Amino acid sequence: MTIPHQITAGNTVKNYYELTKPKIWYLLVFTAFGAALTASFLFDIPISPITWILLIGGVAAGSAAADTLTGYNDRDIDAIMDRTKDRPIPSGRISPQNALVFGLVLAGISLACAWFINPWAFGLMAFGLFDNIIVYSKWLKRRSQSNIILGGFSGGAPALIGYVAVTTQNIEIGLVMAGLVFLWIPTHIWSLALHVKKDYTKAKVPMLPVVSSEKTSVRVIAGTTLMMVVFSILPFFFNQFGMIYLATASVFGAVMIALSVWLLTKPSEKASWTVFKFSSPYLTALFIAFMVDAFLK
Repeated sequence: MTIPHQITAGNTVKNYYELTKPKIWYLLVFTAFGAALTASFLFDIPISPITWILLIGGVAAGSAAADTLTGYNDRDIDAIMDRTKDRPIPSGRISPQNALVFGLVLAGISLACAWFINPWAFGLMAFGLFDNIIVYSKWLKRRSQSNIILGGFSGGAPALIGYVAVTTQNIEIGLVMAGLVFLWIPTHIWSLALHVKKDYTKAKVPMLPVVSSEKTSVRVIAGTTLMMVVFSILPFFFNQFGMIYLATASVFGAVMIALSVWLLTKPSEKASWTVFKFSSPYLTALFIAFMVDAFLK
């Protein structure tokens, strides 16, 4: 008689884990980790085990909280879209009330962790939660095609939190790392939105591909990709990063531009999906290059 109980408990854990959208927060936690380790290598500042625990735990909890609470906000439109209708809340596996409580608890944990790091980390964590949950999900997602832009500041917060957890020296480096994530978000999200345009249209969410023509959408995606790649070269001119970073940013950037040109010249679901899927490895590669270059320098 204990087997069904164990299965139910396991499924419950799995459902709450799925509710946090781990594929999203894994990458954000990695940017925080990468920024912290880069700052540590650049300025020869050791990071204590407690700081690592507070940083990784806090950013993971904060990102998971944002994804959980935006899922709570979006439960009605998630139920309409084919891509999201099987998520834990619209599928009925987790009640909206339980999701709300779970999300608020995670947010509290993230703020507590950030508070014990330093005031900069706390302020950035609070800002990131507010920007994602309130500005993006609650205010703009259903009202404006600028939702991703104004809501994208929260995406850069983890990288900057990671940096200031170590130092505020040469803060422009942390700001550029956060800015890179901010500029990455439009290409990442709009290419996905183009791929699942029918879903967003059905749910009446004014993403760029819904309110603009396909021709305009692919031009904007190509433009944001070019901006992101050009911006990614900027750290090389800070005299803190060398040829390893420059080569990585150049090679992966060239691939991103080539994919966006493919989407621009021959728009298709396959092309938009490929741009979306490659954008995450692109960002990961840049943060790995930050760490490796800083370590070797």
